Amino acid sequence: MSRLTHEAQGAYAPPVPARELIAHSADGARLHVEVHGPEDAPAVVLAHGWTCSTAFWAAQIRDLAADHRVIAYDQRGHGRSPASDACSTEALADDLEAVLAATLAPGEKAVLAGHSMGGMTLMAASARPRFQEHAAAALLCSTGSTRLVEESRVLPWRAGRLRTRLTGAVLGSRAPLGPVTPVARRILKYATMGPGSSPAMVEACARIVHACPRGVRHAWSAVLSTLDLDAGVRELRVPTAVIAGSVDRMTPVVHARALVAALPNCVGSTELPGLGHMTPVEAPELVTARIRELVATYAVESVRAEQTERIAETTGIAETAETVEIKEGA
Repeated sequence: MSRLTHEAQGAYAPPVPARELIAHSADGARLHVEVHGPEDAPAVVLAHGWTCSTAFWAAQIRDLAADHRVIAYDQRGHGRSPASDACSTEALADDLEAVLAATLAPGEKAVLAGHSMGGMTLMAASARPRFQEHAAAALLCSTGSTRLVEESRVLPWRAGRLRTRLTGAVLGSRAPLGPVTPVARRILKYATMGPGSSPAMVEACARIVHACPRGVRHAWSAVLSTLDLDAGVRELRVPTAVIAGSVDRMTPVVHARALVAALPNCVGSTELPGLGHMTPVEAPELVTARIRELVATYAVESVRAEQTERIAETTGIAETAETVEIKEGA
C-alpha cells in the first residue's frame, strides 16, 4: 500500500470521509472506499488514475460533498487498497462493480467520473450488468482507450519505434521515485502537468504519485502499455462527457478526440488550453462543475423518473383496488 497519499494540510488535503468501508472484488481483493456527504444525496463515484489515490480527488470531494454523496475508492495496490497479483482491465472492471455493489442501493443511479486509468476503468466495465444498472452518466478526464505508449509525448522526440520503445521503458521503470525533491517536482510537472500549474498543485500531485509503491507502478504500467479498450468505448452508452488538457503529454488530446468520435452518446468535449494530464487538480472548478452538470441533467432526472414511475404504479394499484371494491359493493 502507498506510504504517503497526500499533503497533511492545505487546499489539496483530502476531507475526512463520513464513513469508510472495504469492498471485496471478485477475486477477493480488498478495496478501500470512502463515502463523503449526505447519505440521501445524489451519488457520484470517482475512480482515480495510475499511481494516484482517493487523495487526487480532494478538490472535487470537498466541493461536491456539500450536497452530493461522493464515493471514492483506491484502485488495487494504490492508496490504502492492498496490492494484488491480478492486474488487468478485467480486474479494474471487477473492482468498480464491487464498489458499486457495496455503496449503492439496487437500481440507484450515479454519475461516474474517471481520470486516466480511472477513465479506462469505466470503459472496461461499460458492458458489465452492474455498471449498466447504476451508471446515469460518465465523465472521462485525460484518458484514452489504446496506443497509450505510442502516442505519449513524455519524451520530446519524433513519433516512431524508438520513441515508443524508450517511452515504454521510462513509464515501466522499476526504479524508486524516492523523496519529493525540487528536481522530482520539476520532472513530474514536465511529464504530467501544464506549465502554469501552481507550486501547490505540483506538490500535491508529487506527494500522491511518489507514494505509489514501485512494484504497483510497474505492474500497472504493463497493463497500460498493451491497453485496447476500443470495444469498451463503443459499449459506453450512457451520456458521456470528455475533458482533456491541450498540452497533456501522458494522454495527448488525440485520445480525447478519438473517444468523442467513438462514443455512442457523447454529450460534450472540453479541451483546456495550457493544461496537462492532471486536469482534476489543474482545473478543479471546471471538472467539478462538469460533474455537477451531469448529476443535475441525468442522475437527478433519473431519480425523478423512477419516483414518477413508482407513484404511477402505486396509483394504479390503488385505482385497481378501488375498482374491485366498487364491483364487490355492487
